[in-house]
Amino acid sequence: MPNLLVRRFPGLSPYEPVWRAMQAFTDARNPETPDELWMVEHTPVFTLGQAGKWEHVLNPGSIPVLPVDRGGQVTYHGPGQIVAYPLIDLRRAGIGVRAYVQRIEQAVIDTLAEWNIVGARRDGAPGVYVNGAKIAALGIRVRRGCTFHGLAFNVAMDLEPFHRINPCGFQGLQVTQVLDLGGPSRLADVATALVAELARQFGLEAAAADPHLTFGAGARSATGANVNA
Repeated sequence: MPNLLVRRFPGLSPYEPVWRAMQAFTDARNPETPDELWMVEHTPVFTLGQAGKWEHVLNPGSIPVLPVDRGGQVTYHGPGQIVAYPLIDLRRAGIGVRAYVQRIEQAVIDTLAEWNIVGARRDGAPGVYVNGAKIAALGIRVRRGCTFHGLAFNVAMDLEPFHRINPCGFQGLQVTQVLDLGGPSRLADVATALVAELARQFGLEAAAADPHLTFGAGARSATGANVNA
């Protein structure tokens, strides 16, 4: 079974350097490049996808707002949230964008089930919900058949910043987190389950990657497809 190389970023990571590294990795990869999964916990930031409207950023205060090249509207990243970036060659995997999104959602749903939390999809609004409240947001980019960006999974965080935006462009959308639903507070516990479920969804074997990020030479820009969060 092919490997899914898992890179865990220690501590809190600023958003932009990780984003730029994803772009570089995607532009430099070739058909033999192994797929990777980056697991990150970001410092506080609002990110605004390419479909994003500034009117959905209500009162950011001191939290920066960063326009980025993923699909979707505005969302929040901060301590206590798992951000997972699957870097998957969809052509090699033999799946389309819609199936890719569904597999990510299913991995989150199956992870929640570890703690008897019932997650669900919502028509027209990608992500995972529990009793109508959003617990995981998706925002992806596909470039030359390869994915970057990914999902944000609320575990044990301060949810107040979500009140400063219309999450994912929906006024009044409620958000929730694993801790408030009876699950664990340790991100490591949830991350371990999520890695296993993502690997299973893509038929890959999770394996620890070399901790030093390395990218091939000659990274170049290319156009790609977006999927809304």
